[in-house]
Order: sequence, then C-alpha cells, then structure tokens
Amino acid sequence: MTPAARAAAAIQILDAILRGEPAEAQLTRWARGSRFAGSGDRAAVRDLVYDTLRRRRSRAALGGGDSGRGLILGALREAGTDPATIFTGEGHAPAPLTPAEAAGGRAPTPAETADLPDWIAQALSADLGPDFPAVAEALRDRAPVWLRANLARATPESARAALAAEGIEAEPDPRCATALRVTLGERRLQSSAAYSAGLVELQDLSPQMACAALEVGLGTTVLDYCAGGGGKSLALAARGARVMAWDAAPARMRDLPARAARAGARITVAGPAGPHGQFDLVVTDVPCSGSGTWRRTPDAKWRLSPEDLAQVTRTQAEILARAAAHVRPGGTLAYMTCSLLARENEEQVAGFLARHPGFRLQEAVTWTPLTASDGFFLAKLLR
Repeated sequence: MTPAARAAAAIQILDAILRGEPAEAQLTRWARGSRFAGSGDRAAVRDLVYDTLRRRRSRAALGGGDSGRGLILGALREAGTDPATIFTGEGHAPAPLTPAEAAGGRAPTPAETADLPDWIAQALSADLGPDFPAVAEALRDRAPVWLRANLARATPESARAALAAEGIEAEPDPRCATALRVTLGERRLQSSAAYSAGLVELQDLSPQMACAALEVGLGTTVLDYCAGGGGKSLALAARGARVMAWDAAPARMRDLPARAARAGARITVAGPAGPHGQFDLVVTDVPCSGSGTWRRTPDAKWRLSPEDLAQVTRTQAEILARAAAHVRPGGTLAYMTCSLLARENEEQVAGFLARHPGFRLQEAVTWTPLTASDGFFLAKLLR
C-alpha cells in the first residue's frame, strides 16, 4: 500500500470509531476485509489510527475538523507533510482537498494540546497538581511494550537471552526485578519460542510493580477477585502463592487455564457461584475509567462520560464490600485500578475505610507515566 492508500484506510476506520465503534474491532474488521494489505501495511495503518486518537483534539484543530479526513489532514500538517501529496484522488488515495480543507486548520489551543476532554483535564489537573502537564503530554505518545520474566520458568537474564536469540531485544528496569522493556522486535513477540514456552508474559511495568509490592510467598493463599485475563494471578503464582481466580464475567478468564499451563502455574478457577472462604490476600483490580492506560486504548478517553465515571465508582465500592468478606483476620485487601483519578483511588479507599472500620490503610501508591509506565494505583488495606 502507498502512504496515500494507508491514509485513506485510516480515514475510513477513524470515521467508524467516531461513530462510536471500538477501535480494535474496527481495525480487525478492516484487516480481515483487506487481504491485499501486508503485515507492514496493517501495522502502519494501526499506528496511524492510534497515534491520531491519542492526539485527536490537537489534530482536529490542525486539520480543521473532527472527522476522519480532518484528523488525517491534521496528522500530515503536524508531521510537516504537504497534504496535497496524499489527498490526490488517484488510485486508492483520499479525494483531493476541498478549498475549505486546504485553507482550514489552525494551531491548537493549550487546552487542545492536552488532548483530553475538558472535564477530564480539569479533574486530572486537580488530582495530579504540578505533574498534570507532563502526564498529559506522556499520554499523547505510544506506550512501551513490557514483559514480565516468569520466575517459574526462567530468570530475567535467561529470558532476555532466549528473546535475543530470536531477534527480540529487551532491557531490564531497575524499578522491578521481573520487568523487561522491549526495544526491538515487538511484533515478533507472540510468535516467539520464548513466549510460547512461558518464559515471559506481556504485562506493563506498573502492575508488575504493584504485584511486587504485595507480600506473598510459598503457600500464601490469594484470591484474585477480578481476575480478568489472569495477569496478576500468574505473577503471584510464580512467587509460590496458592491462587484462586474469579471474575464476575467468567468469559474474561477463558484463556487463563492455557496461560497457566504455558507458565507452569497452578491456579484454581472458582466456579460460577463464586469463591468461598477467606484468604491471606484478596486482590481487587476493579473496573475503572482506564485513564492510566489511555496511551494503549486512546478511543476510551473520548467515550467516557461523567455518568460512566459515576457508575463505575459505584461498582468499585460494591466490589470492595464483597471482597472484604474474603479477607481473613490479619490478611490484606489489595485495591487496584489503572486510573489516575482520585475519585477512583484515594477517595474510593477513604469511603471504604469509613464504612469498614475493621480495616486500616497500610500503604497507598500512585504510579504515573512519569514514575513507571501506565497510570496505576494500589492501596493495601489490613484487616
């Protein structure tokens, strides 16, 4: 595909996303219907779409419109590319620019360069204080790819060597002993022998740091109460914990048995009736706004509404109340979100403690792209 054909494909996909369709579903649909597109073309279109969603407001200003054409026009102007060389109407290129499009566009305002909805920017500015501008800037760029060396199968050093043998380069990080940042060959990762053998798992630095902050060892009983795909279950099981995983939507855990087998981890999956009994540690990585992960899912920040946020905070409180019953006396309830918003983090914990005087706060940590990778929050609550 030519650069112009890639731009035309991105315009089509962006228009569907702007109508409310999920970005990943649209990219998958386009790829399946575009057999002519090679792997390099698919990767280039994906990158163009996601980069543009991360910078939607600023590119809309530069392009003169919040549409697929306007956003790609803005992306070209941001890159210093003459749009007339792409919008030619020849072959599979986008139609030529109209006079209004050619004359339109302007420099984005400071609020637009934050590339956030105004109501979210106001909340994050209040919550993050002087760090807000730098965090907002970081959220406009692509997130690194992180791996967790699976201690049940390999050391970080042997995992790096196995990856390097397949042309995948990864660097250790001093903030977390198991973390490896991929610097080359990330698109070959999931077809690699190192991945298939369970030497590494895809997991961002921030949740790795959160799991490392939990005191578990051989025989520690753990309930992963909102297990999802099971990344935290696997990380804790690799350290010798006896893990039970459960999720209110069991379909989210459908790949967990296969992942556990690949990783050499023993994880019990609770049945539909839910878990029973009490545990040394209960982990609740609750549903949230996902504001800390918007570099990876940038379409989500444009879909979130104040009503959505209010609903998810109610859900978080309900989950905490139910999970608390599974913490043994002397045990720990670990509350986690991938959010940067205090309403979902510190304020949620304060509300829980006010309603549950049998718990006390041991520690609370917020990671941001300035201190880790994704935005992430952990509170350890002792019973």
